[in-house]
Amino acid sequence: MLRALVCLSMLLAIPVHAADTARSRLEAFSGRIHTISAHFEQSVIGARGNRGEASTGTLALKAPRQFRWHTTAPFEQLIVADGNRVWIYDPDLEQVSVRGQGAEEAHSPLSVLTDLSRLDHEFTASEGGEHEGLLWLKLVSKAREPEFSFAELGFDTDSLVRMRFEDTLGNTTEIRFSDWQGNPKLPADTFSFTPPAGVDVVGDPGEDAEVFPIKD
Repeated sequence: MLRALVCLSMLLAIPVHAADTARSRLEAFSGRIHTISAHFEQSVIGARGNRGEASTGTLALKAPRQFRWHTTAPFEQLIVADGNRVWIYDPDLEQVSVRGQGAEEAHSPLSVLTDLSRLDHEFTASEGGEHEGLLWLKLVSKAREPEFSFAELGFDTDSLVRMRFEDTLGNTTEIRFSDWQGNPKLPADTFSFTPPAGVDVVGDPGEDAEVFPIKD
């Protein structure tokens, strides 16, 4: 009995930790984040294995559905979703494309970083195991006509390091992230866009975005 009590006391003294999974790392990384920013490097691998030129830039996300994706090299391009519209600005072409921001943005794998409630609503998530030194979470979109076959998020102990997804044509996009900042102080106009004077504006901005439930 004494030995049993000693063993029991030892067991009670051992802290119980939740299983270390990719999902638990996502929840720890994103659970208290309302706004987030980072640097990225992106490349596309064709269905036949040919790798395109890498692009680099910065990104910022704000719950529930605003984002800014600024490619700075090798060519500049800016994509801003303000919650109602998506603006795509190509300075070299002096052209802006605009459309209403629809529900398809909710199916972006990055959306779960600032709104974890969308994870199980928009995706079927499963553990992808550990490889390349990271824990991977696999996401399959529940959309009727998804833009990608699946996505994988790779986490180290602190943050999201890699993301890759395969489109319906077999092309794979790989993104490497660095310098994550949670709830940074961003300029007031980070998630707004006004076309510069003299550029061509293509598309129909409309007055209202497609109806999509959001949270404050």
